[in-house]
Amino acid sequence: MSSKRNLSKSKIVAYRQCPKRLWLEAHRPELREDAGSEAVFKRGKQLGELAQTLYNDGSAELIDVNALGFEKAFERSAELLKENKMIFEAGLQAGGALAFADVMKPISKKGKSKWKMIEVKSSTSVKDYPRDDVALQCYVAKEMGVDVKEVALAHVNSAFVYEGAGNYKGLLQEEDLTQEALERYSEAKQWVDEAQQVCALEVEPDITIGNHCANPFPCGFYAYCSAGLEEVDHPATWLPDLRSKSVKALVEEDGSLEMEAIPDSMLNERQLRVKHCTLNNETYFDAEGAKAGLGIQTYPAYFLDFETASLTIPIWVGTRPYQQVPFQFSLHVLNAQHELSHVAFLDISGANPCRDFASALIAHCGSEGPIYVYNRAFEARIVRDLAKLFPEDEAALLALIDRFVDLLPIARNHFYHPSQHGSWSIKAVLPAVGGPDYAALEGIQDGGAAAEAFTYALSDDCPAEEKQLIKNQLLLYCELDTEAMIWVWEKFAGEKIDKTVNQRISLVNDA
Repeated sequence: MSSKRNLSKSKIVAYRQCPKRLWLEAHRPELREDAGSEAVFKRGKQLGELAQTLYNDGSAELIDVNALGFEKAFERSAELLKENKMIFEAGLQAGGALAFADVMKPISKKGKSKWKMIEVKSSTSVKDYPRDDVALQCYVAKEMGVDVKEVALAHVNSAFVYEGAGNYKGLLQEEDLTQEALERYSEAKQWVDEAQQVCALEVEPDITIGNHCANPFPCGFYAYCSAGLEEVDHPATWLPDLRSKSVKALVEEDGSLEMEAIPDSMLNERQLRVKHCTLNNETYFDAEGAKAGLGIQTYPAYFLDFETASLTIPIWVGTRPYQQVPFQFSLHVLNAQHELSHVAFLDISGANPCRDFASALIAHCGSEGPIYVYNRAFEARIVRDLAKLFPEDEAALLALIDRFVDLLPIARNHFYHPSQHGSWSIKAVLPAVGGPDYAALEGIQDGGAAAEAFTYALSDDCPAEEKQLIKNQLLLYCELDTEAMIWVWEKFAGEKIDKTVNQRISLVNDA
């Protein structure tokens, strides 16, 4: 169909995931929908720029493909490789493939031009797919005639603690992959040759959807590939906790498998409940068990939710990469007269929010009364981390954990509505108990989006008016999380309260 082309590393990675994906990337790219996260891209870009600062020996040159264009980028890369100068984003092209190496570092070997190739990844360990990336880049470089003697993958060191003053030495940790990368030369060549054959096909490969559609990355062609499949009313993928190998195999083999086709004998009690309620459009509610799960009700009662962000590159002294830093909480308080008040804490000033967060939490959670949370393990871990940071408040913070009452296991064990589609997330349970839908929120509708918005609000790229919009959206989103718990508590307690907030206490730290 077409002459042999130099395939980019991303296209060969696409082939490794699914040959049909590669064919579509090459011939029908307009069918692709965005399946990635802009935040992931930004994180990788920021880490790449920092890596250039850390590795720069004072003579390094960056190949800016956007400024130079592809042809000139490869030409300039070839010139620099002959000049024995350190290169960032070096363009490599040969053997039917092309790639851009994060760092090409010259090393002296008896006066001859030898090279150390370094690939930078934002993960905290070396996974399988980066190993493939490294092997492929090494293959292309060797095909060009570049004498690669050392190959390393630089990943984020999760033990790194930021000491301030822009000192990020030690953030990246190298793992030597020299022997592995060089030994996989023939394997990488085979990937390229096979990918070329797929690209040359007249028609797309006949491959159905399955587990490979999301592994290792979500595929942007999923909607296209699944469009022709017969739609099912009750997909087996709604069954929760698919850990049984036999059940997982059935579901992964046929992504459109009906729940009814899974024999009851292969399912556990919870899965059977979901199957029965779904197929019969029935709600399961063990009212007595749910109420017992809440324990003896005392007042005041608190409903608490946190939002956290985990930055790849820490910006606050004493923090680590990907450390979950709490920047927001919502707290509804219910008194004995069933009157509600609400406290909101949010800090997007750019300062480390932990100190003020911990103080506000202690001040407004009181000294007694249950604190309802949804997924206790998360909030408990954040509070324990705060207790380590602020030993003077350790006793007060740990005392909060002792009062936590987790609504999630109560919901899992005693309530299920067909609309939940096998999920007990608060977003699935809230409309099931008669509450509002998170889809009604504008902008931020989940924790991931909240963390991304918070991170963006801290950046210099965020205009003041957009920062104000983000602040408002964050406050509304987190407040709905705790209001959702009140709806669930009402259902389980068998009581009705006026959810009109009669008092609001703002603890927002304005930038």
